[in-house]
Amino acid sequence: MHTIQLKINDKVYDKFLWLLSKFTKDEIEIINEEQDFISTQKYLQKELEEIENGQAKFISQKEMEKRLDQTI
Repeated sequence: MHTIQLKINDKVYDKFLWLLSKFTKDEIEIINEEQDFISTQKYLQKELEEIENGQAKFISQKEMEKRLDQTI
């Protein structure tokens, strides 16, 4: 599936949304930028809290390289 970002003139915005509504959610999903931003912000806030609370697990650069080599 692909994601694209469009700027749509106010004059045709309603018509464009009407057209998109003719597709099923499996075919086309309208993604609100604000929702993406908020979900990313929540994820990063949780990660930061884990770091600050001492719950985060860190690995060395060597360990990261070793895991990458194993994965590839």
